[in-house]
Amino acid sequence: MPLSESDKPYIKTESGLEYRSLQEGQGDNPNASSTVTVHYMGCFENGEQFDSSYERGEPTTFPLSGVIAGWTEGLQLMNTGSKYQFKIPYELGYGEAGYPGVIPPKSTLYFEIELISF
Repeated sequence: MPLSESDKPYIKTESGLEYRSLQEGQGDNPNASSTVTVHYMGCFENGEQFDSSYERGEPTTFPLSGVIAGWTEGLQLMNTGSKYQFKIPYELGYGEAGYPGVIPPKSTLYFEIELISF
């Protein structure tokens, strides 16, 4: 599943995270200590997908304090029902080392994330 097409430009935060809204939800936003349930898809700059909860057929739940910095920051911008795309520089992702066997060193990552609940 490729990232959804969008003609909206990315908005860049002070940290270097880039995001754009594909769909706005309603309600409150999670905070850094929230546990969230999301559907997501991740790919590299070349479009190659490396992970997808959509393909597994079920959303995933995790604490925002236990994921990469780009997710912790980005998901706090969203409210329930929102769907965003994120461009996460390696400094906010898996860093200089990457994630052996999955994410190469210094990889910029692209994610499409739908916040289901928190």
